[in-house]
Amino acid sequence: MKRILFVCIENSCRSQIAEGLANHFGKDILEAYSAGSKPSGKINLNAVEVMREIGIDISQQKSKGFNELSIKEFDYAITLGCKDICPFVPAHKHIEWNIEDPKDKDMEFFRKIRDQIKNNTLDLIKELPKMKKERGAEDGKAF
Repeated sequence: MKRILFVCIENSCRSQIAEGLANHFGKDILEAYSAGSKPSGKINLNAVEVMREIGIDISQQKSKGFNELSIKEFDYAITLGCKDICPFVPAHKHIEWNIEDPKDKDMEFFRKIRDQIKNNTLDLIKELPKMKKERGAEDGKAF
């Protein structure tokens, strides 16, 4: 199982959506987590609603900072648009998705962001076996 950390600033919208999607669609090959550099302490209700619309419940997830994670090292750290605001997270590979923050936007915008994250997540899940082979070739072992 690959460990993936999704990172955004408040850990209330984008990274929560990504965690829910990854755990739903990749449940057999990955464990997804999320955290924020300045966590808000709550999940945005619009994020919960747009996920509910596609049958995924993220209402029990928690907004948290990096020090609250039980896992301290990840195979992949995926930032969702915070760029240099995010601190270094120990991971074998860092990926930037650069997704606009839907906070304070309407539901239609939240749906657009959810679908963008969903497409990226599904692409990531398809690529994980290839990425594993590439990583193994780089350091002489598979992880």
